[in-house]
Amino acid sequence: MKVIILAAGIGSRLGHNIPKALVKLDSKTTILQSQINSLKKYVNISELIIVIGYKKELIKQRHKDFNFAVNRNYASTNTSKSLLKGLEMIDNQQDIIYMNGDVIFDPEIIQLILNNRDINQICVNNEKVSEEEVKYSLDEIGNIKCLSKEVKEPLGEAVGINYINREYLAEFINCLKLCEDKDYHEKAVEFAIEKGIKFSPLNIESRFCIEVDFKEDLAKATKIWKQVNND
Repeated sequence: MKVIILAAGIGSRLGHNIPKALVKLDSKTTILQSQINSLKKYVNISELIIVIGYKKELIKQRHKDFNFAVNRNYASTNTSKSLLKGLEMIDNQQDIIYMNGDVIFDPEIIQLILNNRDINQICVNNEKVSEEEVKYSLDEIGNIKCLSKEVKEPLGEAVGINYINREYLAEFINCLKLCEDKDYHEKAVEFAIEKGIKFSPLNIESRFCIEVDFKEDLAKATKIWKQVNND
């Protein structure tokens, strides 16, 4: 099992002038550290690959013990190409969890994924969504049908944590290569669906998972993080 965190972006909407992954939730814990803390409860953290780009040395200095992939074109590409950089570091015989580098999440979500490793999984919720979120819809048998910001009549948000079974990884990599530079990694899932690959929605239900894009998101994430860690 490999885990890839996509932390190459600038995160300009927060205005901190550092990688978003290094924005703090409390006096000691960055967004990235919160992800590591949640992951290590269930997976071997030595299998983690962090994709970096913007001010990459700041992340390397703070997290010296991890493996890094570098997206040197972070300013002109999006998460599809960052994920491809991470996957270039591993062979195709691995199960993969990958996630955006700006999500604060309940570690139990990782356990939910591991409960059924035979199928590809897209973590979702059923909350009301705005224009900014990646949304999803389902086909007639309950698999993911559409996955993007433009989904009509969405059922909720795709929260940015996904799983690919090793059987489908090589073809998924090919789908990432089909993506345009500015495509999100969800576009590769849509390409894979067109090729007949199935993705099951994993509803995280009441478990918290917050994508930090704006200052309001950071305030909400910080509050929840402190509550669950009794700070």
